[in-house]
Parts: sequence; C-alpha cells; structure tokens
Amino acid sequence: MKILHIVQTYVPAYRLGGTIKSVYELNKWLVKKGEDVTVYTTDINGPEDLNVPVNQLVDLDGVKVFYFKHSFPRTWSYSKYLRRVLAENVKNFDIIHSTGVFLMAATLGAYYAKKFNKPFIISPRGSLMKEPLKKKSALKKKIYISLIEKRNLKTADAIHFTTEAEKDEYLKAGLPLKKAIIIPNGLDIEDYEIRNQYENTKLRKDFRKKFKILSDAKIVLFLSRLSWKKGLDTLIPAFAEVVKKEPKAVLIIAGGDDEDYRKEIIKLINEINIRTSDVQKLKPSIFGTSDVQNINQHKSAEININQRSNIIFTGMLIGEDKIAAYQESDVFVLPSYSENFGNVVLEAMYFGLPVIITKYVGISPSIKKAGAGLVINKDEKQLAEAILKILNNPDLAKKMGQKGKKLIEEEFTPEKIAPKWIEEYRNLIKNIN
Repeated sequence: MKILHIVQTYVPAYRLGGTIKSVYELNKWLVKKGEDVTVYTTDINGPEDLNVPVNQLVDLDGVKVFYFKHSFPRTWSYSKYLRRVLAENVKNFDIIHSTGVFLMAATLGAYYAKKFNKPFIISPRGSLMKEPLKKKSALKKKIYISLIEKRNLKTADAIHFTTEAEKDEYLKAGLPLKKAIIIPNGLDIEDYEIRNQYENTKLRKDFRKKFKILSDAKIVLFLSRLSWKKGLDTLIPAFAEVVKKEPKAVLIIAGGDDEDYRKEIIKLINEINIRTSDVQKLKPSIFGTSDVQNINQHKSAEININQRSNIIFTGMLIGEDKIAAYQESDVFVLPSYSENFGNVVLEAMYFGLPVIITKYVGISPSIKKAGAGLVINKDEKQLAEAILKILNNPDLAKKMGQKGKKLIEEEFTPEKIAPKWIEEYRNLIKNIN
C-alpha cells in the first residue's frame, strides 16, 4: 500500500508541538509494518526555516520525505513546489492523508485526491475543537471554514480524531462528516528506551545545578508550548498557594514561546504574591540560567540569576535536559483549556511521573480509568490541592507513576496503533474502488 502523508512541516520541527512528533512516529511504524510511506511537507519551522535538503528525497527511518521550499503566503504553509509535485504524483498513491486544517495541506490534498479519485483523510488535530475556534482568530477562522475548510472536510472520505472528545466537539460545531476514525496517538517506547542511557545520578545532579534547584526541592513540571490554551493562567495562582505550604517547591516552565505568550505569564507572576523560600517577593528573577541572553530585555527588573527561585523558565528542553527534567520532577501538570489528545502526558507517564490534567485534555478518560493521575476541573483551588496531594504522598505518586507506564505499554505504543491505521486505510481504499 502506497500512502502519501501531507503535513505543513515535519521533524525536526519540534518547536511546533507534539503533532509533528506523533505523525513522524506513526509513519516510521507504518514502514516497519511493511507499508510504503511518502511525506510531502515544507521547510517551515515556526518563524525559521529548517536546515534540511529541499525539493529532494530524504530517507528518514525508511519514510520517503520531501521538504519543499515554502512560498508566499508563508502563514498558509504554502509551497508552489509541493503543489506541482502533488499535481504530478497523487495518481501514483493508494491513499492521501492530510494532517492540519486552515493550511495548504488540507486544501491541496482535498483538491488532488478528488481529481484523481483517491481516498482522502484529514486529521484536524484539535484545531476544530471549541476553545481553539473561539479564542484565537475566531472571526478569521469562521470565514475560512465557510469559504474553504468546509469544502475540504466535505470532500474527505474520513476525518480522523485522536479521542471521542475531539469527535464530539467537531460534531457540535456542525461540520461535515462522512466517516469518523478514532485512533489515539502513541509514544515510541523503543526510542525512549534507547535514550534512557542518560538515566544516571550525575545527569540529574547537573540538571539541578544548571537551573539553580536545591537538592531537597520538590519539582512541579510544566512542559509544553507557552500558549494561552495550556492553562498557565490557572497554574500560576495555584502554584502560589502550593508555595505557601511547600516553600521549597519549584515550578519548572519548559517550552518554546512561538506565540509571544511568555510576557503574559511574567505579568501574571508579578501580579500575584508568590514568595521564594527566603520570603522575598518573586520578581522577574524567575529567569533560569538558560535565559541569561534575555536579561538585556528586562533591565528595569531586579534580576539576579544566582538567587534560587520558585519558578524557573528553561526554554524548550531537548535531549538530556528533557529526560533529566522528567526524571527529577515529582509531578507533571497540564491544566489546559483544550487538548485533542496530550502527547506530552504520555512522555511524563513513561518516566513514571504522576500527572495532573484538566478534563479538557483528550486523554483524560484513560488517565482517570487507569488511576495514573488526577483529572480536575480548570480551577485554581482544585489544581493547588491536587499538586499538594501528590507532593505530600510519595507512595501515591509512585503507584500513579507505575500505572501510567503500564497504560502506555498496553494502549499507546505505535506498534499497537499502526495496525489500526493500516486496517482503516485498506477499508477506505476498498470502498472507493
């Protein structure tokens, strides 16, 4: 079976979040299962360009990847080169799968799939859920859906959802649906087991030293893009209450800031009377050592990077630093407004962390059923109580962590998810022929 996957950007564009990683892992495992997978994408990586060979074949774990040079308009992730190749080659594939909406991938995929009578799937990846539609560029999205996206969705032979919650919100939005495919994301345990060579005492001590964290501090980890929808407006005031009872608690905020949302977080921190363990009001001295380069942007603030802080911004963590952050933390939090799935929650569970998430995170029913963490409303008091409950109960935290890792092994590995996709692909191909 020859599968074409069209996506706005691809690994190593990790700054764009978990979708890119999950698509990459799916395609890699489809190849391992004997399928022929090609990816058409662009060289876009947020505001930057990827340092990859463009307009030519790149072999990535057996997947044939083509990074096409982007064209105008960049915000639409458009590439005239990609369009040209689609026009020439779509007829050579058995099925077309497009990830993303409000972008070129869905529109061009729908057009050429219909032209050559090929089965076509769209994965919206949460972009058509209630909160993202309501809170970010709502009017523009409404117009775009009316003029363009609704036609793409109507053309699709199936819409893919990662959870039942994502499907339900899609239907409530009144959008067209011929067939629903519900398949969750997975976590490539094979990849993490290889990288677990980094699990050693020195690495973990180095992490604490690098970010000025005392050896007896209890670490609350937030690891995700800095975005309005991630619920930091709930986390910051909740953590202020945690510090009152656990003065040595440290909140690590790890993630890229493509939306320029960090300044809003800092503003919120300065408005709330969070105190450090030496009872000094937290000012923008929250910056960790990785933010030394940003000091010149905040000359009016009393910044002292050597002062131990209760809140530390690390920027995006990758490689050893990311692994050490998971290994050293006591609890993972994601109090989001909306998540179609929650890939980062899988990562945290793999490293044995108990997780605290809102009921608006798509994977929450599985977490609740497995007892792998606490599922709460998006509420400051509930979040503070949940964090303290886990910090003050090591045995409970350990049991939750063990249940989370077991949950991944049983339900959320690409090895188990890839066959589900293969079955859906074959059914669509059979129905259209």
